[in-house]
Amino acid sequence: MGFLDFLKRPGIDQEVEAYRKVPVAVLLDVRTREEYREGRIPGSKNVPLQEIGEVGRVVADKAVPLFVYCHSGARSSRAVSLLQQMGYTHVRNIGGIAAYSGRVER
Repeated sequence: MGFLDFLKRPGIDQEVEAYRKVPVAVLLDVRTREEYREGRIPGSKNVPLQEIGEVGRVVADKAVPLFVYCHSGARSSRAVSLLQQMGYTHVRNIGGIAAYSGRVER
């Protein structure tokens, strides 16, 4: 175990696997609608960061685990903060689809 190992986070591939193990969880893509149409992780729901206030239409229960991603992880980080401010209690930034090696659907 290296000195800085505590800084390492699971990658998006591992996080998607964790999402799949939680039957009630929602995989939330906060990229634009155009980016979402170009390719997305199967099973994800799209609520662009600019429209995050409308997330209740997709996930009304604020206790449902949310696994949030974007392109690189920056927008999803911002979305996680906003979702927590809105009262969502189980929210994780899983990073960006740019690092995802699994199947992508269009």
